[in-house]
Amino acid sequence: MGSPKAALEWHGSTLLRRVTGIVARAVDGPVVVVRAPGQELPRLDGVAEIVADSIEGRGPLQGIAAGLAAIGDRASVAYVTSTDVPLLHPRFVRRVLDFFTDELDAVVPEIAGHRQPLAAAYRLDLLSTVEELIAEARMRPAFLFERCRVLQLSEEALLRDSALARVDPQLSSVRNLNEPADYEAAHAEPAPEIRVERFGTLVPPGGGRRLTVRAWSLGGAAAAAGLALDEHVVAALNGDQITRDADLPLAAGDSIAFMVADAGG
Repeated sequence: MGSPKAALEWHGSTLLRRVTGIVARAVDGPVVVVRAPGQELPRLDGVAEIVADSIEGRGPLQGIAAGLAAIGDRASVAYVTSTDVPLLHPRFVRRVLDFFTDELDAVVPEIAGHRQPLAAAYRLDLLSTVEELIAEARMRPAFLFERCRVLQLSEEALLRDSALARVDPQLSSVRNLNEPADYEAAHAEPAPEIRVERFGTLVPPGGGRRLTVRAWSLGGAAAAAGLALDEHVVAALNGDQITRDADLPLAAGDSIAFMVADAGG
């Protein structure tokens, strides 16, 4: 790619900030970022915990091991993603996790004929097995799948969920960026459509309360709605999460309600 993917610009933010924010929206537990030794990362403002991989360049199993170890006993299952999937949707993450049962150790999508070990869910108990494989220098995820109970998740199974089929029909959630042209093409994609509602004095004179905008982030949605995300304005994402984090990543199907911050005071 020519530069670290994590720091690549994404419509006023970075790839890393977008992907960690999307995962944070989809899971209940901690979000952990595994960085290479000495690697500098763009700011995350507390969205994720950062841990260092002990050895650089040993492939995904090394990173998975570091991430699972950092989570510890705070969760039983972890969703694992690469940082170069800016079109990842929270619904995709939840859909993969929904397939997990007590009889499984991993849920791995297979899309366009390829298994997606970095768009998959793993039981935390697999850590010792992953460490054994690393010690044996068997670094490919396929070796892990030989040692555990895996559900290989088809495109058809994923898209039986009507919500996912509506917001990510092409399963662009796993579209990664291996070459500069991949990044340029993804960056040129239209921003997702976001439903916006303004309340109280935020409704412009003669304007409507509801509108649809295209935006990659909460700050972008506010600007498109003619608002400034300052101390006087607060937003509710999909009716529950209250925030004024301008970098909060948005995805297709989201709705935002903007309100005066002291409206309830």
